[in-house]
Amino acid sequence: MFGIPTETKYMAGSVFGNILKCSTWGESHGAAIGAVLDGCPAGLAIDENYIQKFLDRRKPGQSDFSTKRNESDKVEILSGVFEGKTTGTPISLLIRNTSQISKDYSNIASVYRPGHADYTFDSKYGFRDYRGGGRSSGRETAGRVAAGAIAIRLLEEFGISFMTYVESVGDISVDYNNFDKEEIFRNMLYMPDKDAADKASEYLRNLTADKDSSGAVVKCIISGCPAGLGDPVFDKLDARLAGAIMSIGAVKSFEVGNGREAAGLKGSQNNDEFYSENGIVKKKTNNSGGILGGISDGSDIVLTAAFKPTPSIYKAQNTVNTDKENVSIEIKGRHDPIIAPRAVVVVEAMSALVIADALLINCSSKLDNLKKIYG
Repeated sequence: MFGIPTETKYMAGSVFGNILKCSTWGESHGAAIGAVLDGCPAGLAIDENYIQKFLDRRKPGQSDFSTKRNESDKVEILSGVFEGKTTGTPISLLIRNTSQISKDYSNIASVYRPGHADYTFDSKYGFRDYRGGGRSSGRETAGRVAAGAIAIRLLEEFGISFMTYVESVGDISVDYNNFDKEEIFRNMLYMPDKDAADKASEYLRNLTADKDSSGAVVKCIISGCPAGLGDPVFDKLDARLAGAIMSIGAVKSFEVGNGREAAGLKGSQNNDEFYSENGIVKKKTNNSGGILGGISDGSDIVLTAAFKPTPSIYKAQNTVNTDKENVSIEIKGRHDPIIAPRAVVVVEAMSALVIADALLINCSSKLDNLKKIYG
């Protein structure tokens, strides 16, 4: 009765992680949003400027394909950092909301928007914050990015890095013969293929003129992970990653390695053959996406996330109101015609939180590890 529970259930679902715990708080049109990151080891060099670089990749108003909401997303570290290094205590991160226009949402106060969480929030809680979606707004992810930036900084200490980009927009996909890593940060869509980015940009301009939106696929490649991260059965590394990525609003599917394509292959085609090189175990291919049996195998971890089209579109749509009457609606406000470019860094942040947590958990997986510290 008085023991420490092995797992804590949080009714609001706003806490993520085991040793490295991230909780986010705040609403889209509240005074501020933010996160608390607990469990980060002491001594990690971090400051607001480092975190800000990641928030700048996510913040609105940067291109023709993001909402015109003008937020600086300036981060403030309130606790857990002293003289430029983490103290081992909870790191509290604050991002003030400065550009709310709540009146833009007054026409939907009693109407359920198609594709949104309005109806489900109302069903669960008996009310909803209709100003931009409240907790279900994409703005909540700013807190995740701020916390995830610290996880990325921690992983840098161990040579673990990320390359994340938009792989496709609608039916326009990256041609890997034209792959250019540097191109990812040269175009508004974070695509590593200039030709594909140009075609996708034109496609999105036409969609915007037609008052519509587009879905997209984001790919994340994590390099430098040691073999042995993750646990069998329920805490598989890919299961943890899936939970993290699927928790991002608008993500509708998640894959590791070949994903669903593996279902159409033979075992002889899908299996990754091992070989030894200078005493190091390697694989000839990476169809598994760097994870076998729920545990990292030392090769690149490759994951993809599919994002649905932005549900806030300016076309007239049929729906119902809170009185269960059939009505039509035209959504106002400031909305992204595509979610994925700003979500690239969110995928990266959530992946980093999972990998960093797994790294910390792994410290106690073998007696030898503990002896290195206490022996």
